[in-house]
Amino acid sequence: MERNEPPVVLITGIMASGKSTVAQLVAETFPKSVHLRGDVFRKMIVNDRREVRPDAGEDQLEQLRLRYRLAAAAADTYNAGGFAVVVQDVVVGQMLGDFIGFVKTRPLHVVVLCPRPEVVAQREANRAKKGYGIWTVAELDDVLRRETPRVGLWLDSSDWTPERTAREISLRLPEARIEG
Repeated sequence: MERNEPPVVLITGIMASGKSTVAQLVAETFPKSVHLRGDVFRKMIVNDRREVRPDAGEDQLEQLRLRYRLAAAAADTYNAGGFAVVVQDVVVGQMLGDFIGFVKTRPLHVVVLCPRPEVVAQREANRAKKGYGIWTVAELDDVLRRETPRVGLWLDSSDWTPERTAREISLRLPEARIEG
């Protein structure tokens, strides 16, 4: 993994793709690091939180962009303080381009976890935290695979442990690099 400048790494994918666990493991590889969970900004909204649905209107999407701008600003601020930052959130579809633009730190590294949908469905069934309700696994996976720009490092982690996935990210981080 690159160690000269502390990086900002976005780990994205659909719900139950392993983002939280893998992001924590990747963050632990740096001597000075932050694991930034983007969803925390959604959870902070007390009244009038707008959940993004498959048929989302502009007001839901604007609140999602607000969440991404807050996560990007926090990542930039921690990074300016000398921290490696691993941001973890569901950033799919055209919103990935927006998120990349919100982060000012360069280089930015983007890792997309894309295990097979049937693997995600099994993981979701086996975990206490439930992410699906508004969306189905198939719907969100379709947005990931058909609408998300093919930038950064895409990993099918279906058959890997979280530890193996984190090692793969560490070894292949240069492939995740975004300059512009």
